[in-house]
Amino acid sequence: MEEKTSLGDEIIMAGIGGTGVLVAGQVLAWAAQHHYKYVSWIPSYAGARRGWPVECTVIFSNEEVDCPILDQVKTAIVLESSQFEAFQSRLEKGGLLIAEKSGLKLEEPRQDIALLLISGLEVAVSLGDPLVNNLILLGAYIERARTVPIKAIETELERRYQGHRLELNRQAFRRGLELAAK
Repeated sequence: MEEKTSLGDEIIMAGIGGTGVLVAGQVLAWAAQHHYKYVSWIPSYAGARRGWPVECTVIFSNEEVDCPILDQVKTAIVLESSQFEAFQSRLEKGGLLIAEKSGLKLEEPRQDIALLLISGLEVAVSLGDPLVNNLILLGAYIERARTVPIKAIETELERRYQGHRLELNRQAFRRGLELAAK
């Protein structure tokens, strides 16, 4: 049975440099290009060094994208708790926020958005590599949003990685699918 995909999405992925934010965005954008007419991936670095804030915007649609620079988006994926508040405010009403649960102190989460907290870092450490948290949260997004087929993401992982790294990344992505399905 073929998976249905949506009309597209606008996503901001945010975290800190060196944690795979940009890689997860690239994987999503490359996988989406086989299913949507228009796809963009725009990275943004604050200081362009490990440990500093980093984000990327991924947009895919079958309609032309007027401007790839967005103040408000439909979806945000936050890999670092220190970025939560800033990106929670950039979501459109009714949007989806997927966030790493580790270290997150929720003071006043918005009531007009869907919030999915994932213990991705804990799962990544149990898999043997904290850097696969990016693919765990990407898997959670794919399961929840259903914008890009699962197979398309897995095909992109196979294109990029080999051997142990491929198996680890595939396992992390599938764990994210499972976590979001619960």
